[in-house]
Amino acid sequence: MLHNEILDLLSHHRSIRHFRNQQLTREQVDTLIQAAQHASTSTFSQQYSIISLTQPDAKKELAEITGHHWLQNSGHYFVVVADQYRNLQIAQANDVDPYILRTADKFFAGVFDATIATENIMVAAESMGLGGTIMGSILNDTSRLIKLLKLPELTFPVLGIALGYPASQPELKPRLPMSEIHFDDTYQLSSNFKADLSRYDQLVSNYYQERGQNNRIETFSHHIISELGRNREQRADLIKNIREQGFILK
Repeated sequence: MLHNEILDLLSHHRSIRHFRNQQLTREQVDTLIQAAQHASTSTFSQQYSIISLTQPDAKKELAEITGHHWLQNSGHYFVVVADQYRNLQIAQANDVDPYILRTADKFFAGVFDATIATENIMVAAESMGLGGTIMGSILNDTSRLIKLLKLPELTFPVLGIALGYPASQPELKPRLPMSEIHFDDTYQLSSNFKADLSRYDQLVSNYYQERGQNNRIETFSHHIISELGRNREQRADLIKNIREQGFILK
């Protein structure tokens, strides 16, 4: 494998959930936003916005939504939002029919832009000696989050990012074999999939049993089965809430 500073940074990402009691500076926050702004964006439409949660009460409510109260101790918290509202203002100011902004195509374009911007923030943060966790659990109660953030029509929350100075460095979590996620020309799980999965399950089991904190008995297969057994009613209102924000999903 090739190595350089950026490749090594990308290959050693860890989710950080324990932070030192130190807030990010305004310069650091602005630098991270700038990094996000230079991420790839679909058709240069820049269909996302970023909201910083700075008030303790807002962080507390978000912790209740996500179920992860440790986020209140982060040095900074972002919520990245798919955003067609800003482009709606441009359309209306120029008497152009904004219908296309409400379509599934534009909804997903906003989600893609928000997701790519999120990854840029995380990589930039890690390059600055910070750490954090990208959180999809903000979607546990999108109606409540939309009210908390006062999101207008044609916007929708996508991901949260808890950042700060790491209080500890967890071990590097093993990933699936490359042969099981990268294929040439067509989708094709390898003929060794079952054997690869068995070996990977053992790697994951060893990782969870040997790591310094919160060690437990766990395999990747067991993790996936547990995910499938999750409460089916959780996030059941996602499509309804997306539609209520003005997007037309058929």
